[in-house]
Amino acid sequence: MNVYQIAFEVAMKLFELSKRFPVEERYALTDQIRRSSRSVCANLAEAWRKRRYRAAFIAKLSDAEAEAAETQVWLKFAVKCGYLDATIAQELYQNYNQILGSLVKIINAPDNWLL
Repeated sequence: MNVYQIAFEVAMKLFELSKRFPVEERYALTDQIRRSSRSVCANLAEAWRKRRYRAAFIAKLSDAEAEAAETQVWLKFAVKCGYLDATIAQELYQNYNQILGSLVKIINAPDNWLL
């Protein structure tokens, strides 16, 4: 799944960028953006292993979709708080739009992926 590779790369970029967030955000925004971005990958991995079961596969893909959308929200907060450059955030946001688009396509045609 190419979408997994993209999600992993973007999560790692976010990890590196979030190292620059203020210390007081360690257990708030920093933790949230890292958790949600990593969760996209984790849910994709679980979905891949549940391809025998259509409903379970779609459910995990839907979870990944929700986590990607959540990460976009945290990106907006990071920019608004002045922790992340708007241009960099826009690039990451577009990466998540690409991830979301891929997830929606798979969710809409899951039988192409099932075992």
